[in-house]
Order: sequence, then structure tokens, then C-alpha cells
Amino acid sequence: MTSDPEVTESVPSPDDATAVQVGSADTEDSDELETEEELIEEGEIAGDYLEQLLDVLDFDGDIDLDVEGDRAVVSIDGGKDLTKLVGRNGEVLDALQELTRLAVQQSTGQRSRLMLDIAGWRAKRKSDLTALGRQAAKRVLESGEREALAPMTPFERKIVHDAVASVDGVTSESEGAEPSRRVVVIRQQ
Repeated sequence: MTSDPEVTESVPSPDDATAVQVGSADTEDSDELETEEELIEEGEIAGDYLEQLLDVLDFDGDIDLDVEGDRAVVSIDGGKDLTKLVGRNGEVLDALQELTRLAVQQSTGQRSRLMLDIAGWRAKRKSDLTALGRQAAKRVLESGEREALAPMTPFERKIVHDAVASVDGVTSESEGAEPSRRVVVIRQQ
């Protein structure tokens, strides 16, 4: 890929960055600010892309941009029939998220970890998986027997692992190969 000369000129050389680090006590804050600014830019690029997509598909929806942790989050809500853009088990949503990430990467030259949610589906799924993980952890804690959950995507497994980690006395691990990889909850010895 070729880089834009304006971008190249505005990026400090490694020597300049070292000089800034030595001379400024706020270097970490400025690094975080740059990262947040980059994430906001990713969100804006994604929002523009999705707005055009909604227009082409003749769907209505409000696009909301946010930054959560180390990723841009774009949500589409409020439109009629948006669930068609989610698909069965979020398959269409996952595909649209990948397309949006590619659009951001094409514009910025950087790989995007952007998260897309449509009609609150991903937020509800996260809530459901958190509850599932905690319930499984409590069952394992009471019974002492390991419990294997249904196969999940890496994103879904991460949510369950986090939920299990919030319950003392149990742990979790992933077993199997994609697409049948699953979380297994185990009582700690």
C-alpha cells in the first residue's frame, strides 16, 4: 500500500517521539488521546459507510458512535426491520461488521477491531451469555462436575470466560476446534 504524503509528514519520526517522551510527563496521556482520536475516526468512517449502505438497502436507522476500551463501537437502532440485518444467530451482523472493518481499513490503512451492533442484538447477546456463564459456574460449583457449553464464536466465548471468572471457586477453558470450539467450566481444586 502506498501512504498518503500528508499523513507521512504529520507522523513524527522515531527520534521525534523519543524527544517527546523524554521531555513530557504526559506522554502516556497523549498516546491514549491519539488512540482515542484514531478510534473516533474509525467510528466516523464506519458510520459514513453504514449510512450509505442503509440508503442503498432503503433501511432507516440511527447510527450511534462510541469508544469502549480499545475499540470503536457503532450501533444502528431505531429503524423498522433492522433485525433483517442481524440474520440468524447474528450471521448477517457478523458479515456486515467484517465489511465495515474492511471499509475502515481501506480508508485508514490500519486493521480495525471495530464492533458493530444492530437493533441491540449484540448487547442482548452479551447480557444473555454473561448470565449463562454465571449460571453454569454456579452449577459447577454446587455439583463439582465440569460442564461443557454449546459451541460459540471467539467473541461469545470471551464473554462467557469473563462471566465465569467473576465466580469464585470455578475456572473455564476452551476446548475443541472451530467452529465447534466451546467453553468448559471446571471447579477449582
